[in-house]
Amino acid sequence: MKVISNIDNYHATSACSLTIGTFDGVHVGHREIIQRLVNSAKEKNLLSVVLTFFPHPRMVLQKDTSIKLIDTLAEKQKLLEDLGVDVLIVHPFSKAFSRQSADEFIRDILVNSLQIGHLIIGYDHRFGRNREATVDALISAGETYGFSVDKIEAQDIDSVNVSSTKIRTALNVGDILTANAFLNRAFTLTGKVIKGEEIGRTIDYPTANIAIAEEYKLLPADGVYFVQSKRENEILYGMMNIGFRPTLEGETRSYEVHFFDFHEDLYGEELAIEFLHHIRKEKKFTSLEKLKAQLQNDQALCRTLIPAK
Repeated sequence: MKVISNIDNYHATSACSLTIGTFDGVHVGHREIIQRLVNSAKEKNLLSVVLTFFPHPRMVLQKDTSIKLIDTLAEKQKLLEDLGVDVLIVHPFSKAFSRQSADEFIRDILVNSLQIGHLIIGYDHRFGRNREATVDALISAGETYGFSVDKIEAQDIDSVNVSSTKIRTALNVGDILTANAFLNRAFTLTGKVIKGEEIGRTIDYPTANIAIAEEYKLLPADGVYFVQSKRENEILYGMMNIGFRPTLEGETRSYEVHFFDFHEDLYGEELAIEFLHHIRKEKKFTSLEKLKAQLQNDQALCRTLIPAK
């Protein structure tokens, strides 16, 4: 998959089948759109192109700096690549960009810059200045400029409309099973292993401390989780603690993972941690011995959740 950092850097060599959106989480509803995009592009002999934006429009238009995103740009890129997308265009979202009229957006970007041949879009997509235009406007423009529009209806799971907001809500309370069901995959956290205080080693639970570079990355509620990480040709299972380590009087939030039956040095490696189950909330213990006893119970429970080979 080719990744383009700005629409201005995209030089169309052929017509494309296009979809547009932030696609935060690349959840099951998004996958319906992306899969149809890839399939239609192959059928029509077009390039499959995804146009997305960063920062998230809400961060710019509403100054909503509190919004956290389910995926980092790198995580989103990998998910879209795995789905077979040919080109990902990440366009910087700004107030100036948002002030374009719907007609300007269609003419200058979709038609002239991207050479759109086919558009696949969600039923509720709105665009242009003040989100003035609906999918019906795109269908009308397609008749004028010669591109077709495929409108996708709402994708539901168990009669609940899927949205990135609902996934964020689930993660904020540590409801990993619901979040993963909506995502149709395991929620993932990616970061580099850094040196910590190494207190875990003293109670036989060495941990890899994960540094999260992207401040906008959404993280689950504090607590202990059953996790896995794919490393080279093996799957590492373990448990991860997110929180302030109250037993150790921690003052900053940390992200520490202990892998079972694993003793290699991970410093400097970038790990993708996949969350599978919420085990318990973070708790303060009166001693390291009691913390160790709880960790033994946590590990025993996690091991029962490891899939049989």
